[in-house]
Amino acid sequence: MRKVVLGLGISLDGYIARANGSVDFLFMPKDYSMGPFFKTVDAAVMGRKTLDVGIKMSGGSFDNYGLKCYVLSRSLPPGEREGYEITKDTPAALIAELRKREGKNIWMMGGGELAREFLKADLIDAMEIGIVPTLIGEGIPLFPAGFPEREFKLVENKAYGKGLLVLKYERTRER
Repeated sequence: MRKVVLGLGISLDGYIARANGSVDFLFMPKDYSMGPFFKTVDAAVMGRKTLDVGIKMSGGSFDNYGLKCYVLSRSLPPGEREGYEITKDTPAALIAELRKREGKNIWMMGGGELAREFLKADLIDAMEIGIVPTLIGEGIPLFPAGFPEREFKLVENKAYGKGLLVLKYERTRER
C-alpha cells in the first residue's frame, strides 16, 4: 500500500514558517539531499496556503519536481492547473483514491492545518522531519492544536552539516 509521508523542515521550536509565511530560516546543507526522498514518492499533497508560498518563492510559477501534485482548497475552484490539480475532496477521500492507483508513496508536504486534518483522519503513515537549529519564537506550527493522540516509532535519525537533524518516524497502529 502507498504510504502517506509527512515530509518538511521546521525550526527548532516547531514552526514550519514565520507568521507571514516566510521560510527564510530553513536551509539545506551541502551534505544533505532530497534526492533519496524524491525517489520514494510520485505524488504530493498540500494545502492552498502552501501552494501560495511555493508560487511566491519560485517567482510566480509552480515547480512540481516531476510529481503529480494535489492541492486541497475550500476557496479555489477545482480543476487542473499548470503543474497541479485543485481538489475540494476531503483528505480521506483523496488519499483513498490515490491508494487505489499504482505508484510510490504520497508526500504530504504541508501546511500545519492540513497536517492536523490528516492526523485527525489517521492518514499519516510516516514522517520525515528536518529540524534546523534556529528558534524563531513564533510562526505557523507544524502541529497546531486539535488533533488526537497518535504514536510513531523513530526509525532513523541523522545529523548533517550546519546542525540539520533529520528524524524519520513510522506510525504505530494497533493491529
